[in-house]
Amino acid sequence: MEEDFLALLNAHRGILYKVCGLYLDTAEDRRDLFQEMVLQLWRAFPSFRSESSPSTWIYRVALNTAISNFRKRGKEGKKRALTASDLQLPDTGYDDGANDRAILLREAIEGLNAIEKALILLYLDERSYAEIAEIAGIRLSNVGVKINRIKSKLKTIIQISNYGD
Repeated sequence: MEEDFLALLNAHRGILYKVCGLYLDTAEDRRDLFQEMVLQLWRAFPSFRSESSPSTWIYRVALNTAISNFRKRGKEGKKRALTASDLQLPDTGYDDGANDRAILLREAIEGLNAIEKALILLYLDERSYAEIAEIAGIRLSNVGVKINRIKSKLKTIIQISNYGD
């Protein structure tokens, strides 16, 4: 069982790094959250029956752990700017306008609550609505509505940010 768990963890550890990077700013905090996610995955592993894909299951446990951790820290906890690697946004360095837009998007995402961050992370990671519903524990019919509301919220945040410049 331990070998199966380690193989699964090694195959999908990028998910854990991405979630840690989205919610925490310091390397120490990210390491602590990573360890907590691994612990939660280990505890849940015996009940994993492959009814969903391993990556979907790992996302669900990782995001639930991160959101729980985020709530414990309180909304006034430390914040940081997201990096392109957090969301796998291309950072070509050739088009300053594109880079500026990526920065605006990262700053706007920072203004979202923990659940909205999780949903937009999954959306930007090109997960299907069915996977997002399963990971987030919401009805499939609500995914599109929530994603559209988050997009609208991001658009508003960006417009306000641009207006202030």
